[in-house]
Amino acid sequence: MTPQPTTVGDNPPTTERTLTVRFGGGTERQGPLAMGQANMVRCVLRDDPVQINIHDVWPVPAGVTVDSAIDALRVLVERHESLRTTFPGADSLTDLGRQAVAAEGEITLVVRDHDTLPPQPSAYAETVARAARVDRFHLDRDFPLRITLLTARGVPAYVCLVANHAAADGGALTILREEWLTLVSGGDLPVVKALAPLDLALDELSPAGRRKSVASLRYWEQVIGTGPQAMFAEPRVRPGDHPQAQLTLRSRRAGKALAAAASRTGSPAPTVLLAAWCTLVGHRAGQSTCVIAAPTSNRHRPALARAVTALSQDALLRLDVSGPTFDTVLRRAWGAALDAYRHSRFDSVRLWDMIERTTRDRGSHFSRDVVFNDVSSVLGTRRDDPPTQAEEPDMELVWGPDQELPTRMLTFVHAMEPALRLALWADPHVFDRHEAEEFLMGLVLLLEAVAVDDVPLKSLTDVTGVPPVQRDANWLHIDGCWVSPEAIAAALRAVAGTAHVAVEPAGPQGVPGSKGEIIAFVASGGDPMLTPERVHAALMDARPARPEVLAPHWYVIVPTPPSTPGDTDAWRRLPVLTEGNGRNTADAT
Repeated sequence: MTPQPTTVGDNPPTTERTLTVRFGGGTERQGPLAMGQANMVRCVLRDDPVQINIHDVWPVPAGVTVDSAIDALRVLVERHESLRTTFPGADSLTDLGRQAVAAEGEITLVVRDHDTLPPQPSAYAETVARAARVDRFHLDRDFPLRITLLTARGVPAYVCLVANHAAADGGALTILREEWLTLVSGGDLPVVKALAPLDLALDELSPAGRRKSVASLRYWEQVIGTGPQAMFAEPRVRPGDHPQAQLTLRSRRAGKALAAAASRTGSPAPTVLLAAWCTLVGHRAGQSTCVIAAPTSNRHRPALARAVTALSQDALLRLDVSGPTFDTVLRRAWGAALDAYRHSRFDSVRLWDMIERTTRDRGSHFSRDVVFNDVSSVLGTRRDDPPTQAEEPDMELVWGPDQELPTRMLTFVHAMEPALRLALWADPHVFDRHEAEEFLMGLVLLLEAVAVDDVPLKSLTDVTGVPPVQRDANWLHIDGCWVSPEAIAAALRAVAGTAHVAVEPAGPQGVPGSKGEIIAFVASGGDPMLTPERVHAALMDARPARPEVLAPHWYVIVPTPPSTPGDTDAWRRLPVLTEGNGRNTADAT
């Protein structure tokens, strides 16, 4: 192809050429999808490509030629079946087709040459990679990687790579990066021992695999049915996804403290960091239970640790962070993590059916609002640009680009030694920029404190400088959730007309400081068909994704509202047409 001049924003002129590279030597295979693949195929079909496609940027070591860089990419494609896999027949959310592994084929990539790279070349490479995320992958025919090789006067500088998320997750990209660097540096790769996606699918379809999936659903149902419906339930939260800026922490100081804390407690560093993170999140959110999603959890099995595929499925970790001390929480963390990891293999359709059924019955919604993704604990430290390896900063916080994410707090831990390196995306309606920086600095201070001695959790604000969220008297802790009776009443009025919400005191066995049942009084307005079941169904169908709204536990239908509609006793004196919990017809009266 004839090189064509092109420009990218304000970057210098380039010439661009497209290369086609043959690969071969594989075995043609077909079969069912693995659970992680099926989940991501649905996401690729449904979601905005910018959100679901993933990318990485690989700095090219000195001395590597264009030919050797491309040849190493070819070796990776021949080595890993997922990079030769398409999904014929995947044309709807219910018909996901099958996976087909090609024995041979072609890789198409772009080489973009520059006279001189921009002053901040790594930021420019990141921009190029992000721009390539906008186009959707055609699952039935597209090679699952989009590759742009950035060169300066013919010398390779960066590989900008975008992946179809049905073929690879973030952990897989890290493995590919490590293997590519080994190849271009002249090293040899060991024989692949991880399960290929098709073999994993057959393992999941075995009787033992099916039992694990069923057990996972039961575990998730118990957590979703009893834990807080959202970690960040507070007045500032707004529904919907919002742009979140990336905040990166790099700190030798934190890495040193984490290592010392692990030594003092005798616990692995990843467990100490997880416990510290959950403790601080629970403290900031005013929650005694921390529920988070841990997406890389299912790589803990040796046969899957270095699998290159869309393996990642959430583990739902529930950790009691009530204390009284940090070491108490740490002792619980290991068991809680293992329990969550064991239950992270599931059919995503059956999972969401269960979530819908459980939340409708409970009157709640499920909010995946805190995600903690520790890629370092499974895959080891990733290499950065060579110039940054020489000296890690003592303490550095750097703001990066915005992303629109369906979470309140997303964290990637990239390394724990010699420096702690992690990236945080925090919803600005929960953390403004100062508060986000304050939170990460508080994490470092907590690690330094627990490196020396056990820390009473009642002193967390003084130790970390992170205060808990402030809620006024209109907020109550009910059924494990922070809720606003005023917001519940407003949601009821939107679907059922005149209504009033009261809260019954907790009985003798109630949790100290918590309230009991939410009671809703609803005026029928002459509608003889108005029942607790209809009111509850209407509320759940129209329920806003707001963490302060929990459906009433009991509905009382009365003919008309009292003359003083804010008086609970006046509502109680009215004749009752019908009452019930609205969930189950057999238990409705």
